[in-house]
Amino acid sequence: MVNEVIIATSKEEWEAIMELRYNVLRKPWGRPYETATDVLENNSINAYIGDSKGKVLACGRLHENEKNMGQIRFMAVHPDYRGKGLGKLITVYLENIARQKGYNKIQLQARENALEFYKRCGYQVKEKSFLLWDTIQHYSMEKQL
Repeated sequence: MVNEVIIATSKEEWEAIMELRYNVLRKPWGRPYETATDVLENNSINAYIGDSKGKVLACGRLHENEKNMGQIRFMAVHPDYRGKGLGKLITVYLENIARQKGYNKIQLQARENALEFYKRCGYQVKEKSFLLWDTIQHYSMEKQL
């Protein structure tokens, strides 16, 4: 397994990231493929970790939400690779990019099952936010950089 975080620059890399996003974040709830992206894609940094065959094992995205504040979205780790530190590697990598860009804070919307992961990464719960598809509770979280 490769633990190098890479910034996606090609269409093929982005498509592989989308496949993981869809399979982890949308397909289990019967949501369409298109919901695994949004209009901010072209102004975002997509980071991923892949294996030696090019399969994306973990991914996350950073974009500017407000001046000097970034947002991490679409974090996903392939179920067979959870608990191996890949999500942490992606998060730290995106935080370092945010610092380089001059962001002083990152916010995100964490699913309830990811709260403890983000707390271990230094994020604090700001509030209970929304219930996605009347099923998945989310929490607004922040981290000062």
